[in-house]
Amino acid sequence: MTLVVLIASVTNNLKMNKEYLQKFAKNLKRLRKEKGFTQDDLASDGISRSMVSLVEIARTDLTVTKVKILADTLGVLPKDLFDFE
Repeated sequence: MTLVVLIASVTNNLKMNKEYLQKFAKNLKRLRKEKGFTQDDLASDGISRSMVSLVEIARTDLTVTKVKILADTLGVLPKDLFDFE
């Protein structure tokens, strides 16, 4: 019985994390477009254009360092990237 509950819990967490990543992705793309940036414009030494693309389609997660790089490039605070709920 414990195993079943654990698996259900992990599945719920994965679903929740995917939903959170999708919200983050949508917000990042919105901010990027509002600022008039392309994905290439967000690319830097610390983050590639392909990484930006993967983040915007919620296919990958970011480190805190990469969140800071994106925020700095966009001219916003890191917390603004999480302002979607």
